[in-house]
Amino acid sequence: MSTDARQLSTAEGFLCGGLAACIAVTVSNPAEVAKTRLQLQGELVKGGGIKVYNNAFDAMIKTWRNEGIRGMQRGLGVAVCQSSNFQLTSLTRTAAGFYEPFRRTINRVFGWSSADQIPITSLVAGAASGAVGAIIGNPLFLVKARMQAYSPALPIGTQRHYKNSFDALATIWRTEGIRGYVRGMDAAILRTAMGSSVQLPTYNWTKNQLVGNAILPGDSVWTFLASSSVSGVCVCLVMQPADTALTRMYNQPTTKLPDGRVVGALYKSPIDCLWRTVKTEGVLGWYKGSLAHFLRITPHTILTLTMNDVIRNLYKDLAWGRSYV
Repeated sequence: MSTDARQLSTAEGFLCGGLAACIAVTVSNPAEVAKTRLQLQGELVKGGGIKVYNNAFDAMIKTWRNEGIRGMQRGLGVAVCQSSNFQLTSLTRTAAGFYEPFRRTINRVFGWSSADQIPITSLVAGAASGAVGAIIGNPLFLVKARMQAYSPALPIGTQRHYKNSFDALATIWRTEGIRGYVRGMDAAILRTAMGSSVQLPTYNWTKNQLVGNAILPGDSVWTFLASSSVSGVCVCLVMQPADTALTRMYNQPTTKLPDGRVVGALYKSPIDCLWRTVKTEGVLGWYKGSLAHFLRITPHTILTLTMNDVIRNLYKDLAWGRSYV
């Protein structure tokens, strides 16, 4: 039976995508902790203020020395849940995954074959699926950022000490109400849509070019690695300013208004955050933590997309045998 004729079920696709995400986030989380802290360093301070961390490597070394493995993996539990949620909504190529249905539907609307990889429809589908993932996973994004920002040894930015992700969610509910769970959602949609708009399209385009031009075989790990590397670089370049805004929106201190609403004390929106950042810190303020972001996003993208394909193929071999090819 051909691969096209036999596809993984919704549950099988979700399981493979979620497992790939768990592996990737465990490896990339230390770099994300460094990225979060670097993005908050010198926030809205002219000249950058006092530098606690000199660069991504210095941040990871100091975190290891002062906080150990626990500090390096702050927010790992919620990061695994958040990453799995995102991959399930945008990565899996099943009927319930959003990316492929969005892409196929848009293709059909414009009269193209659903099998064709059209750059513009892939970009729109990626952005839409990423936005859906951001909306669903916003409380987890929020908790992860705040937990990663916390450092008992070298505090930077607003500090919130949560015992674990459940304590974080309970504390946010108690102190900020339901609005707390949607805080920064506009920034999350912007950031995730920008990243997703290029992640899967660039991965698929690169893979199709390599296979279509007979440079590498379709089932080669090197094909997955090369495609994922290109995708990771593109995501990092496109998403960095929005990612910095997201981190700051999530971690900003809050204030209670006379009407009882709890609002951010520094920024009204991601655009306001970007504008205030560039006015105070210059354009380079948008790109704080860029190296750490690259060290996080590239291996994460490589591992997620590569392991997703590897795990799916391995599962097919185990479940159906080699005869499905």
